[in-house]
Amino acid sequence: MTAKSLKQARAALKSIFGYDDFRPGQSEIIGAVLDGEDVLAIMPTGSGKSMCYQLPAVVEGGLTVVVSPLIALMRDQVQQMQAVGVEAATLNSTNDEAEARHALQRMEAGELRLLFVSPERLAAGSLVSRLTRCGVRRLAIDEAHCVSQWGHDFRPEYRQLAAVREALGAVQTIALTATADRATRADVAAALFPKPPRIVVHSFDRPNLDLRFSPKERPRSQIEEVVTRNRGSSGIIYTSSRDKAERLADWLSGKGHHALPYHAGMDQQIRARNQDVFLQEDGVVIAATVAFGMGINKPDVRFVVHADMPPGIENYYQEIGRAGRDGLPAETLTLYGLDDMSLRRRQIDEKNIDEQRSKVEHRRLSAMIDLCESATCRRQALLAYFGEESGRCGKCDLCTGHAVMEDATEPARKLLSAVARTGERFGAGHLADILTGQTTDAVKRHGHDQIKTFGVGKDRSRRSWMTVVRQLFASRLLAEASDEHGGFRMTERGEDVLFGRENIQLRAVPDKPERRTRTERGGPRLGGLDEASAALFEELRALRLTIAREEGVAAYVVFPDRTLIDMAQMKPETPADMRLIQGVGAAKLARYGDVFLDAIARFGAS
Repeated sequence: MTAKSLKQARAALKSIFGYDDFRPGQSEIIGAVLDGEDVLAIMPTGSGKSMCYQLPAVVEGGLTVVVSPLIALMRDQVQQMQAVGVEAATLNSTNDEAEARHALQRMEAGELRLLFVSPERLAAGSLVSRLTRCGVRRLAIDEAHCVSQWGHDFRPEYRQLAAVREALGAVQTIALTATADRATRADVAAALFPKPPRIVVHSFDRPNLDLRFSPKERPRSQIEEVVTRNRGSSGIIYTSSRDKAERLADWLSGKGHHALPYHAGMDQQIRARNQDVFLQEDGVVIAATVAFGMGINKPDVRFVVHADMPPGIENYYQEIGRAGRDGLPAETLTLYGLDDMSLRRRQIDEKNIDEQRSKVEHRRLSAMIDLCESATCRRQALLAYFGEESGRCGKCDLCTGHAVMEDATEPARKLLSAVARTGERFGAGHLADILTGQTTDAVKRHGHDQIKTFGVGKDRSRRSWMTVVRQLFASRLLAEASDEHGGFRMTERGEDVLFGRENIQLRAVPDKPERRTRTERGGPRLGGLDEASAALFEELRALRLTIAREEGVAAYVVFPDRTLIDMAQMKPETPADMRLIQGVGAAKLARYGDVFLDAIARFGAS
C-alpha cells in the first residue's frame, strides 16, 4: 500500500467507522486490494473481514458488488453501512418489486458504494448486463468456501461466479472465508481466479473464546448452567434436530430464561420474528438447528453451546465463531456422546455421495471426535487442524483440568472381552452393568452374570465404564452392531487390542463429573467496569435498545457493547470527547451523540 492510500484508509476508518486502527490482518488485505490485486483472505470469524471490502469501497469510490448466500447478513450489513453514512443496498429473494426497482435505480445513478447480492440473483444474465453497463469497480465474494467441493458448505451456484467475474470485465476480486483448510483454499483459488491470487491466511486463533467440551452427563442441566452464568446476555444453543430445538427453548423458558426456537421447519414469519428479536434485544437465547447463525453478525453473543456434537471441525469453528465478535470474553461448550458419534457416522454412510467424498467426511468427523476426546490443549489441537502451531492456551477445560493420557489397555481388554462374550450385540449400559457386577433383570435374563467378565471391573464406577465404551468407539475399537440398534461389535483394531497385538492410550477421566460453580462466570467481564460504570453501562444499553426499536434496527447497529463500555468508562462530556470513543464516527456522532451525552450527564448528576 502506498503511503497516500494508507493515510486515506486510516482517515476513513476513523472518520466514517470511528476506529483508530486496523484489526490484526486487515491492513495487509486492504493494502493489497487498494493496490489492485486479486485476494483470497482466510480470517477468523469476528476479525473484521467485511471491513476489507467496505473500506476500499469508501476510499476509492465506484461500485463494489458483494456476493453472499446469507440474506440476514446482507440486510444487516446494509443497515450498518447506512448507519455510518455509506450508500448501500441489497438485491435478494426477499425484495419486493418496489425495493428491487429502487435499488437498481440507485445503482444505475451511481449512488451506491456497496451492492449486496445473492449468487442466484447474480447468475441471472439480466442483472449482470445492467452491472456491466453501470461499471463495477470490484467483486467481493463472502463465504468463499462455498465454491469448493471439498468445503463443508458447498453450493453449486458459487461455481458460476468465475464466469460472472469475466462477464463483468475480469473485475478485481476479493474472496473471503473464515473456514478453509489447505485443500479448500487451493480449490477456491483455482475455481475463482484465472491467475493465482494473493493469499492471506490470518491466525485462526480466537483468544477471547473460552473453549470447553464435556461428555453428556445431564445435558439440560449442563446447558442451563451456561445460560444462568450468562443471564442477561445473548447466546446460541445448537441442536441436531428441530424437535430438540423446540423442546429445549420451551424448557429454558419454563426456567425463566428468554429463549426462542429457530429451525427451517417453522412458519417463516415466526422464524423471522424470532431472529429479529434475537438481533434487536439483549439477553435472548436462541435454541436452533444449524439453519440459524449463517450471516448473523451480532457482535455481543456471549456464549455458544453445542447440545450435540457437530459433524466436523469446520462446522464447529464456524459456529463457535458467532460468539464474542466484539473481542470481549465469550464462553463455548460442546456436549458430546456415543449417540452423536454413532448418528454422525450413520448420516455419512447413508448419504448418496461417492466414495471419495465419503472418505473426506469421515476424516472430518474423526477429527471432530479426536478434538472431543483429546487430552491436549483444545486451542492447540483446534489450530493444529488448520495447520497453525501454537502453545498451550492455559485456560481451556483441559489446560485448567490438567488432563493426561494413560495406558488403558487393561480396562479396554476387559470391556472388549465383555463385548465378545455377550455376542457383540449389547449396548454401553448393559456392558457397564456386567463389568461392575450388577445383577439387573437384563443381565440375569441373558445369563451374563455367569460369564467370566462379570464383575471384573468393580474397581471402576458404572459411569467410568460408560466413558470407556465411548472412548473405544471414538478410537474405532468398537463399531455399531449392524443388527442391533445401540449395540456394539469389535473392529479389527479392537481384536488387536483384545489379543495383545496392540496397546491403547485414552484420556484419564475423573470418576465424578467436574462442575463449574454458578458464581464462576463464563460470560462477559465488561472491561473491568467498577460498580458505578457498570450501572451507567446498563443505562446506556437500555437507551440503545429504545433507539433500536424506534428505528427498527438491531441494537448493535446503533452502537456495539464495546463502544458503550468505553462511554461508561470515559464518561464523555462534549462531542469532541465522544469522538474519541472507538466506534463513534461522524455520522453516528451526528445522529446519536447528543442523546447519549445527555444520558451520561443525567447519570452523573443523579
